[in-house]
Amino acid sequence: MLTQHPPHPEPIWLTVARLLRWDKPAGRLILMLPALWAVVLSSRGTPALPLIGIIVLGTLATSAAGCVVNDLWDRNIDPQVSRTRNRPLASRALSVRTGLVVALISLLCAWGLASYLNFFSFCLCVAAIPFIVFYPLAKRVFPVPQLVLSIAWGFGVLISWSAVTLSLEYPTWLLWGATVLWTLGFDTVYAMADREDDERIGVKSSARFFGRYAADAVGIFFAGTALLMAGVGQVMALSVGFWLSLAVAIAGWIWHYLLLRPSTPQPQIYGQVFRQNVWLGFILLAGMVLGS
Repeated sequence: MLTQHPPHPEPIWLTVARLLRWDKPAGRLILMLPALWAVVLSSRGTPALPLIGIIVLGTLATSAAGCVVNDLWDRNIDPQVSRTRNRPLASRALSVRTGLVVALISLLCAWGLASYLNFFSFCLCVAAIPFIVFYPLAKRVFPVPQLVLSIAWGFGVLISWSAVTLSLEYPTWLLWGATVLWTLGFDTVYAMADREDDERIGVKSSARFFGRYAADAVGIFFAGTALLMAGVGQVMALSVGFWLSLAVAIAGWIWHYLLLRPSTPQPQIYGQVFRQNVWLGFILLAGMVLGS
C-alpha cells in the first residue's frame, strides 16, 4: 500500500512574492506604463537613464505596497471571492503582522527612491499615498471605487513629468486624463469578472454601478482615452510614429468593446482584455519614443 505524503509547504519567499503580486507581472507593468509615457514625452524622447531606473523601481515598490495594503483591508473579504481566496493573507498563509512589515518595507523603499526626485515631485509622491492606502476602503463606501484607483494611477504621470520639467504643463494634464480614463476602462473590465461575487458580499465596483451598460461605459472610457491621447500628439506635434501606435491602440480598444458587448461574455475575455491593454500600452510607449 502506497503512503501518501503531504505536499511540501510553499517557501516563505514565494508566499511573499505572491503577496507582492510578482507572480502576475501584467499588473505591475500596466502601472509602470503611464509613468514611462510621461518621462518619455516630457524629455522629448530622450529621458535620462538614472531617472528611468528610479521610476521603474519606484513603481514596483509603490505597486507592492498598494497590493499588500489592499490585501490587509480585504483579508476577510477575499476568501469569499473565487479569484482572490488563495491570496496569502486571505488564506492565512501569512499573518497580518507579516503583511504590515512587508507593506512598511515597500513604502520605505518607495520613499527612499522618491527622495532622489526634486522637491515638487517628492510632494506629489506624498500626495499619492492617501489614494493608495484608502482605495480598498472606497470599495465599501464609494459607488465607483475604480475612479480612486485611476487617480492613484494618474499620479505616475504627474510625478514623472515634473521630475523632468519641474512643472506640470497643458499636455501633462491631457496625458493624466488619458491615463485616468484608460485605467477606468481596463479596471472596469477587471471588475466585471468579480461582479457576481461582489454583488453577493456587497462590495462596490464600477462594473456593478454601470450594470448592463458596463461594456458601453468601457467603450466610452477607451474612446475618451483615444481623444486625449490625440490631443497630446497634436499639442506636442508628435510625428507619424506616435499616430501609427495610437491607430493600433484604437483598433485594439474597438475590438475589446466588441468582445465585451454580449450580455454574457466568455469568462476568459476579461483577463484577455486586461493583458492586451498591457501590450497596447507598450505600443503607445514605442510610438511616443519614435514620435518625439
